[in-house]
Parts: sequence; C-alpha cells; structure tokens
Amino acid sequence: MFFKYLQSIILFIFSINLLAGEVHEFTLDNGLKLIVKEDHRAPVVVSQVWYKVGSSYEQEGKTGLSHLLEHMMFKGTKNYAVGEFNRIMAINGASQNAFTGLDYTAYFQTIENTRLPISFELEADRMRGLVLVEDEFVKEREVVKEERRTRTDDRPTGLLYEYFRATAYQTSSYQNPVIGWMDDIGNLQLADLQTWYQQWYAPNNATVVVVGDVQPEAVLKLAKQYFGPLQPSEIKPPNPRLEVEQFGTKQITVKRPAKLPNLMLGYKVPVLATKPEQWEVYALEVLAYLLDGGDSTRLPKNLIRGQQIASSVGAGYNFFARLESLFTIQGVPTDKHTMQELETAIYAQVKQLQDELVSQQELEMVKTKLQANQVYELDSLFYQGMKIGLLETIGLDWRIFDDYLANIKAVTAEQIQQVSRKYLIKEHLTVAKLEPLEVDK
Repeated sequence: MFFKYLQSIILFIFSINLLAGEVHEFTLDNGLKLIVKEDHRAPVVVSQVWYKVGSSYEQEGKTGLSHLLEHMMFKGTKNYAVGEFNRIMAINGASQNAFTGLDYTAYFQTIENTRLPISFELEADRMRGLVLVEDEFVKEREVVKEERRTRTDDRPTGLLYEYFRATAYQTSSYQNPVIGWMDDIGNLQLADLQTWYQQWYAPNNATVVVVGDVQPEAVLKLAKQYFGPLQPSEIKPPNPRLEVEQFGTKQITVKRPAKLPNLMLGYKVPVLATKPEQWEVYALEVLAYLLDGGDSTRLPKNLIRGQQIASSVGAGYNFFARLESLFTIQGVPTDKHTMQELETAIYAQVKQLQDELVSQQELEMVKTKLQANQVYELDSLFYQGMKIGLLETIGLDWRIFDDYLANIKAVTAEQIQQVSRKYLIKEHLTVAKLEPLEVDK
C-alpha cells in the first residue's frame, strides 16, 4: 500500500518536472540546432553546446583526439587570448566546464540569466575561431598524459575497466578509451587536432541546449546574432564500426599492485539507437534496478548482507548510447571469499531471474525507486539539459524521454525474464578480474 501511495506522488511530481516549462526547438540557417526549455524557478540559466563527436569516432592510432581537443578549446581564439575564457566566466559568476564521452563532446556554463549573451558570444567564437598553438598543445598533451597516469595507469580498477572494455568489444569503436591510449596520446600532433577541429566543430554538427529562466524567442534572437554568422561544414558521419556477434565467453585477468581484487562482468545488450524491440530496452533498465537499485535490491541484499560474500557489488546499464552497449555487474569479494565464489554467486542471481518471475510487489518497488531517481535528477537544470543534449547528439529525438515513465510502468515480470534469458547469457559475456599483487611499501 505504501509503495502505491508513494508511486502516485512520484507520478504527479514526475509529470510536473517534465511538462512544466515548454521545450522549444529551432534550427538556424547554418544547421545549428537550438533547444530551449523554460524553467522559471530562479533567475539562472544553463547553456550547453553539444558536438556530435567523441572517442567512438576516432580511428586506430588516433585515440584521445576528442578529449585532447576539449582541453585545447580553453586555450584561446582569434579574439580572446589564452586564459581569457575562464577569466571572463569567473568575473561573471559562472560555473563552467566540459566533458568528452564515447559519442559526444560538450561544453557548459551555469550563469545568471541576463548574462547568457556572454556565454553565447564566447562559445560561438571558439566554435569556428579556435587558434591552436604548438607550445600550448605540447603542454596540454603532457597534462592529458599525466591525467591518464593518475586516473587509469596508477589506478588498478581504472586499468581493469579499460582492459575490460577493450576485450569486450572486438570491432566496435566503443573499445577506444575516452582519454586515449598512452602511446596514441604521445604521438598526436598539432595538425591532427587542427584537422579534427575543422572536421567536427561546426554549427551543423552542434546542438545548443538552454534550460532556465529565459524567453525562447529572446534566446533564438541571441543564437542568430552569435551563432548565425558561422559557416557550416560538410559533415560526413563516421562508419558505424558495429560489433560482430560474440559466440563465447571472453576472459581476462589483470595483475597489478592493489589492495583488493575486483570482478567485472559485461553482457552485450542493445540500446534504443540500435533499434531493438523498444520494450526490451526498458525491461533491461528495470532489470538493472532490480539487481542494484538500492540497499533493498537483490545484489546488495543477497550478496552483501545475506551471504556476506561481497564487500561491494553493483549493476549498470545505459541505453542512451549510439552503438551496442554492455550490461555490467561489478563486485569485490570479502576477505573470507574468493572472486570465483563471488562470480558463482552473481551467476546464481542471474539464473534466478531467468528461472523465476519477479513478484509484482518487488517489481512495483523497484519501478518506484527508478522513477524517483529520475524525478530528483530532472530537478536539476543541468540534468534537464543533459537529457535533451545527449539524446539529440546520439541521433534520437529528445521527446523520447517524455515517454520514459510510461515505458517503465509498462514493463512486466515476463518481459524481465525474457530479456534476462535472451541477453544475460555466457555466449555474450566478458569477464575481467583484477588479481592483486603485493603493494610496494
């Protein structure tokens, strides 16, 4: 009864969050797409520029290009010297940053709403006017190499995850690490970045998303003023480099100095962009939450508190991707159990989903938690913009998210059993294990 009551509240809040404040879509003559969502709760605006390019667009030997270019985008243009972008944003009270992913590179600012023109002016300026200088490039390349050492090479779990993905994907460009392989980073030249910038950073390969206390027509006027004069490029979409079918379990062991062992499992699964039966994707989303949607869900409840075989365990699935993705399960065994025992226990949890229907009570509880998570996330201006920008950049209509709640509600126990039987199979599985070596003292 409690969950039905909570669910009704969430349904109401969720509908308010999605529908309060209209979304307006425009396309400029040069191909730039502008999407504006009104949210008048505070005199603040989030402005995001999304480019359809990320690590999955890169070719062998040139990994890390998108991420390194992201760094260089703060290094100056014909109109603004190195450091001026950050200085101007700081004196205007803006918080700002950028991020690179498999399928996108995005830049954003959160700023007082009357200062949106500053954001637009600077973003438009560096969209086509970036000046790449050798000295700055050489310094930033070293910064990225050090970032890689810190976050990946010197972090056993980071290295495990990178090797895990490179093993799981045989032909898909999702095998590329976003930061790039160290040797590739070291061999990148300024000319490589110049070519990459000219190829992908153009108004007809970008989506500008604005969420906040704004009037759509005023934002469109600003976009025409600052972005409108920019010349488009001829954009040739990359070859998709689809993943070949897998016919057996792949296994890899990484031996590194570490305090704890670690286990990663990944099953090949579809995403919305690969056009499976739509219900399958939402059933996989609910399935991930059944396994790991909080302390009361199956993996933490059974393997951490119940059998006490894992000190940590979790599952994940992201269906907002351009290419086939992975349904992942990761865990660390307790000091009284081995990785093999943990692996066996995880398979038992998967098999139970395949053999037994989830009860209606458990299913409703998990759906409620999943819906609540989306409600809280969409309360943020940044995440409202991110949902829109991400969907557009991977080639999907942002309106898909308006149907998210209904699709989650429609998932049945039978559908969860079906997708677990179809996709969580050993023929499509990759297993990666971190085997600790003694840490030097």
